[in-house]
Amino acid sequence: MTEVSDREPPRRRVPGPARPARPGAGRRPGPGARPARRPAGPRPAAPKVIRLGSPRPRLRLVGVGLTLVMLAFVVRLFQVQAVDASTYAGKAEQNRYVGQVLAAERGEITDRNGVALATSEDAYDITADPTMFAPKELEIADGPEQAAALLAPILGADQDELVEKLRPENEALRYVKLAGRQTPQVWKQIKDLKTALAKKAETDESTANVLAGVFSVPTSKRVYPNNELAAGILGWVNAEGKGGGGVELQLDKRLAGEDGKIRYAQSGGRLVPTAGGSTETPAVPGSDIELTIDRDIQWAAQNAISDQVRKSAADRGYVIVQDTRTGEVLAMANAPGFDPNDLSEADPHALGNAAVQDAFEPGSTAKVLSMAAVLEENAATPGTHVVVPNRLHRGDRLFKDDVDHPTWYLTLNGVLAKSSNIGTILATGQLGKTQAQANKVLYDYLRKFGLGSHSGLGFPGETKGILAPPDEWSTSQQYTIPFGQGVSINAMQAASVYSTIANGGVRVEPTLVRGSQGPDGRFTPAPKPEETRVVSEKTAKTLARMLESVVDDEEGTGTKARIPGYRVAGKTGTANRVDPATGKYHGYTSSFAGFAPADKPRITVYCVIQNATEGSYFGGQICGPVYKQVMEFALKTLQVPPTGAAPAALPVTFKP
Repeated sequence: MTEVSDREPPRRRVPGPARPARPGAGRRPGPGARPARRPAGPRPAAPKVIRLGSPRPRLRLVGVGLTLVMLAFVVRLFQVQAVDASTYAGKAEQNRYVGQVLAAERGEITDRNGVALATSEDAYDITADPTMFAPKELEIADGPEQAAALLAPILGADQDELVEKLRPENEALRYVKLAGRQTPQVWKQIKDLKTALAKKAETDESTANVLAGVFSVPTSKRVYPNNELAAGILGWVNAEGKGGGGVELQLDKRLAGEDGKIRYAQSGGRLVPTAGGSTETPAVPGSDIELTIDRDIQWAAQNAISDQVRKSAADRGYVIVQDTRTGEVLAMANAPGFDPNDLSEADPHALGNAAVQDAFEPGSTAKVLSMAAVLEENAATPGTHVVVPNRLHRGDRLFKDDVDHPTWYLTLNGVLAKSSNIGTILATGQLGKTQAQANKVLYDYLRKFGLGSHSGLGFPGETKGILAPPDEWSTSQQYTIPFGQGVSINAMQAASVYSTIANGGVRVEPTLVRGSQGPDGRFTPAPKPEETRVVSEKTAKTLARMLESVVDDEEGTGTKARIPGYRVAGKTGTANRVDPATGKYHGYTSSFAGFAPADKPRITVYCVIQNATEGSYFGGQICGPVYKQVMEFALKTLQVPPTGAAPAALPVTFKP
């Protein structure tokens, strides 16, 4: 059976009549003719085409990235401007603004006549901006080393230390002080060198101005125009501009004034005057201090004691000159001294003011205290007879005088004139029924005269000396203290004792300062010193007469202190000296104390020489001439006229 297909059978082409040939067939086509069809056959393969993916994912990725970047900038901007705004503003302030101290001008120190003893001159602090020495600024790595090498010889500073300052650990540090209080000449040297380097750098690209970051700050420098004169009183100013000793230390706050401050914007280390935020607090100058010292008398005292210390090859010496009526110290000289302008050359042992800082046993100059107690207590009179043997046994010791002698028949006045230790022990023994009572009475008078207490000067480092209570006196001290051994004082205390007698028995606290003048020009006098009556006027006048015998009597110990035309009252002293190095007795303390005119006292002079090793060591021999020289000069300087003839001398001896 035949299968029937549902597909239509293929159509067959039925041959028909042939088509006539087109005109021009077989000829080359002319212009405008259609090209002939390609011959039938397989067509050539089409070229491969790479098709790109869709751009949308890439655009989304780029958009997300840009969004994240912008978000990061926004967050950072928000942190800087809002969250940490104050912190960054502070850092900007720190880098932009520089603060400096404006040093106040230190007040002058003058003598009583207004002559400058300590003053201040213009100076400069040499400073630097370490950030200007960084390699990125100078374009050289060893900028600090080059700068330090140039500056060290000019500043007299250590080169390595300068390098450390110019290359600090804190890289943001904008200010360091290289050297303080340099003279204008030093800054001019640096400035000229900076200028020369800057000009060379303009023409030579290989040269850098390594000093471009070095600057100056105006300040002042302490100067002592009289060099060593009164150095022990004045003291000095240290590298920080603060008082380091003497009056400079004692009155530092008043002299220093108040420093000011300046805060300014800078660019390249230079001031930007128009920048906002700059502030300035002006400095307040210090007060000028007027001392009681007379420069001329101070000069005479210093020359006299320096010459004698040198002649005697002594360890040191000091002289004090005091106005007996007011307590004002007119001179206080030490030898050896020092120059406060250059402490690098000073002997460390000479620094300070030994006249108030040394404690020593006064020896026979203290016998006037014992005599004052005896007279005030009516235990004796100047004419009382005192039999003085060559030796005196008391307690556990055998006492003697400076020289061997037969039995002396002396009056109380003669005991003082001849400076008899034994006679003084016998006289003070009359102060009480027992030795303990006598000790207590004597102690009370020593205290009234100022022993065992500060003098009242308020001077830095002043010693009170050593005066033990009487119940602590050893057996020997009970008999040595009356003639000045076993008790220690300073020279100011000793001078004050004699001024008290010269002032009619009234002690006036010593003073060194007359007053001060503030920045407003107003002068403020120093407070009035305290006055205390110690002994009666009668006792004081009697003691003055007795002290005249020490100088006037041919057998007295103070004849070298005589001054023609003037009545002089004084007392010698030669004491065993405690060596401060060993704590044992070694050498002598030689002294002379007195006042003039004796009948109308005006001036007290006290001289001490420690451990004289050449020539005489007796106080009358080496301190008497110093006393005379200084007293004569002071009397003439203050125009104190000679007084009348001396009254009849008091008896020194008596016939048994």
